[in-house]
Amino acid sequence: MLKLNGLFANKKQIAGLDIGSSAVKIAEIAEGPDGYMLQNFASVPLAKGIITDGIIANPNALVERIKELLKISHCKARTVVTSLSGYSVIAKKIGFPSMDEESLRELISDEIEKYLPFGDMKDVNFDFQILGPSEMSPGQMEVFLVAAKKDVVQSYVETLKKAGLDVAIMDVDSFALETMYEENYDYGHEDVCILVNIGASMTNINVVKGGASIFIRDFPLGGTSITENLQDKTGVSFEEAERVKLEKASSGDENSRDELLTYADPLLLEIERSVDYFRSTYPGKFIKQILLCGGTARMPGIGDALLQRLNVEVEIANPFRKVSADKKSFSAEDLKEIGPQASVGVGLAMRRIGDK
Repeated sequence: MLKLNGLFANKKQIAGLDIGSSAVKIAEIAEGPDGYMLQNFASVPLAKGIITDGIIANPNALVERIKELLKISHCKARTVVTSLSGYSVIAKKIGFPSMDEESLRELISDEIEKYLPFGDMKDVNFDFQILGPSEMSPGQMEVFLVAAKKDVVQSYVETLKKAGLDVAIMDVDSFALETMYEENYDYGHEDVCILVNIGASMTNINVVKGGASIFIRDFPLGGTSITENLQDKTGVSFEEAERVKLEKASSGDENSRDELLTYADPLLLEIERSVDYFRSTYPGKFIKQILLCGGTARMPGIGDALLQRLNVEVEIANPFRKVSADKKSFSAEDLKEIGPQASVGVGLAMRRIGDK
């Protein structure tokens, strides 16, 4: 499991804060002798345009929504783990000659422009994890390198500070999903699982083998693209198209489901292309299953459509498989309802200072 610790860290109790383009969610998870327990989860919607391509476009509006979230959730934690996604962060697996961590950090600091499209190292926060020896190239090791512009990271830190929160760790959405998966699912050393998080405007794909990332890709399509395709086809407003989409999704009618899937075709095709690219890059790796996360994961028929396209078992991820909850606060139906949208937040809330 890849856990980045170097962008930001301090030693306080933390909650997971998942800031998406359409909602902001908070999760608090305690760890005790009997395992993890969900203490708190809440979500508030964000207006379109507050977050754009992973960048905070309207900090004041985000501050107000986070304050409202803290109020309705009764969250006591004021230190959080949050994450970046999409264009705001770059994550790549790169081969390096075998060396120790200190030497690798010095090499990357001196030559980061060779590996990532950043002009000046002084403008970048980066971290990495050595995955181990390369299977293909003797004398080489595989490294996951993650970087984000300092001004992007700082904009999140400053905005959350205005909302009364301190950032303990700045993570990445795809790696938060990996944390959620490792803590909830059983797997063997060779088991390959594809985590697909379909957000409103961004889809994160993280292929994990034996619980560790081997392939990551983000692309700018999500649930909103389905609404926009419906809008283009029918000529109605975005708000009306969103209402129609939700109505069709909840109708239980097979024709409505099939119609929705036509609007989702570009999204499904991009997921298919990503999986095909992984298969071509890692020939012979058997994909055990695909786990869907994000609000769009519950759209009727989307799992079956991916099964038909990819011939891989598809199911909705359950971030509460091994996480208990107070039955007075969360019913089994509550956990099932919030599960897909809670996956990133749960992974963030499971982070602990110093783990890697």
